[in-house]
Amino acid sequence: MSIIKFEFNPKVGIDNPALTLTEDTDGEGVGEPRFYLLTKESTESFGFCLHEELGCQGHVIRQIELGGVAQRRGLQDGDRLLQVNGHFVDHMDHLRVVQKIKASGNQVLLAVLDGDSYEAAKSLGRDLSQMLPQDIRPRLCHVTRDKSGFGFSVSCPEGTKGTFQLSVLQDGPADRAGVPAGCWLLELNGDSVKSYSHTQLSRKLKQSGNKVTLLVASSAVEEFYRLRGLRVTAALADTSRLPFKVRELHLVKGPAGYGFLLKEDDCSSGGVGQFLWDVDVGLPAERAGMREGDRVLAVNGESIEGLDHEQTVRRIRAREDQVTLLVIDPAGDEFYHSIGLSPLQFFEDSDPASGSCTPSLPSRSGSPALCDVEVAPKGPVSWLMAAANSIEIIQSQRQEEHTKLCQAF
Repeated sequence: MSIIKFEFNPKVGIDNPALTLTEDTDGEGVGEPRFYLLTKESTESFGFCLHEELGCQGHVIRQIELGGVAQRRGLQDGDRLLQVNGHFVDHMDHLRVVQKIKASGNQVLLAVLDGDSYEAAKSLGRDLSQMLPQDIRPRLCHVTRDKSGFGFSVSCPEGTKGTFQLSVLQDGPADRAGVPAGCWLLELNGDSVKSYSHTQLSRKLKQSGNKVTLLVASSAVEEFYRLRGLRVTAALADTSRLPFKVRELHLVKGPAGYGFLLKEDDCSSGGVGQFLWDVDVGLPAERAGMREGDRVLAVNGESIEGLDHEQTVRRIRAREDQVTLLVIDPAGDEFYHSIGLSPLQFFEDSDPASGSCTPSLPSRSGSPALCDVEVAPKGPVSWLMAAANSIEIIQSQRQEEHTKLCQAF
């Protein structure tokens, strides 16, 4: 017989309690995963390091900063990281897991298992992915009105605020945009509906014009977060049904070059960005899928946020005959700005097993090496692992004895 024990730590607070499920499974000593929603300021770190250690399986939580975000929320030294924002990561390369955490910006949802339970589960041959819920992400949907309207209706218990359930018209605009029938509305156009009355929500919908962006959650997802005291936000959302995608372009230089012009110009956000123009027909840039007006987000696996034109040019020229760019078109750029999120947060990196190239950290010798990597805190749109010229690699005999790779957050 299996006994489930619920433990709640009131000191952590209702916004992110250390709510755990522990299970005594016939003496196997395998507990259940714990979930933590970590939220930080742009100027601080999450307060932990992620290690890949020699002689130790999994992605190991280490060096938890006293009084930091991770320590306050309840992460423990030796915990193994299983999931990042709903994605199972135990089987992934260490650097890819680092990339996923960095891409989360200032908020990340982690699922961890204590070290003893992890080792016990591995020794028993248990599939760790089966210990986790399969779909715990809310959904971000962009709905365009047609002659029939948006294709959904809203119900709300009389006299209440912020509790809105959606009925979806089959094959209507909302249905085609991926809005699930019977889901709960959490945000409208980037704003929480928690304080809205039904009348206020109706007014906001009318003011939205022909397009509206909804953050919704199924009853199962809503219950998952509510039982754990976790706040559901768009930063955790599944965006696979959005029409706006970050595109990865891999260019190999030809005899006539790449065939595009990089120009600095104003962004829809009010800042300055690097844009792609004069894409030559038949040359590598066009063949890779580049479109005029695309904005460059990252070069060779590193965000260019905050870089000026000359710095971006140097990044592109860093490799003599090839470059990989992450770009977004003007419509997508404007959309993500309107909801206050970076498009890089939702870029799904390709699995190396599929043949795609995932950016990795080069060693100084050009071959694999044991190293301890320390990275200063970066802004919310810092994306993948930094290139060797902007990250410090430190090697020592003592560190090599214990640690293969580690990354500070």
